[in-house]
Amino acid sequence: MSQSILVLHGPNLNLLGTREPHLYGHTTLDELNAVLAGLATTLGATLTAFQSNHEGVLVDRIQAARLDGTDFIVINAGAYTHTSVAIRDALAGVKLPYVEVHLSNVYKREPFRHHSYLSDLALGVVAGLGPLGYEAAVRFAAQHVEPV
Repeated sequence: MSQSILVLHGPNLNLLGTREPHLYGHTTLDELNAVLAGLATTLGATLTAFQSNHEGVLVDRIQAARLDGTDFIVINAGAYTHTSVAIRDALAGVKLPYVEVHLSNVYKREPFRHHSYLSDLALGVVAGLGPLGYEAAVRFAAQHVEPV
């Protein structure tokens, strides 16, 4: 059975490729999403990507995933990782497995970035690998099977 993977990108990820390329690289969000969609297809999965700068919109999309056939979420909540109880509650509420992704190594950055409201509920966390971190998460998601 094919996995349906939702990749969620939080605030400012629409600026990939131009925003602080020394931290986030030169790959644009559209380029990243195209690579991930191609990878998912190769792995026999389907992938939907969604980006918003707005916390409530991300919460709404997470909640919609509960009923739209999504099997797995890959999420880079951006700054909301460190601030959003609402996104954490949405992820807990839909009970879908997920992996948390960060392009940069958050532990080499400002101390406030060292805490995540999402990590303890995630199946895994990938940080500091740039776009390859997303690819690793999609590979994991495509192969993940919930225990019975």
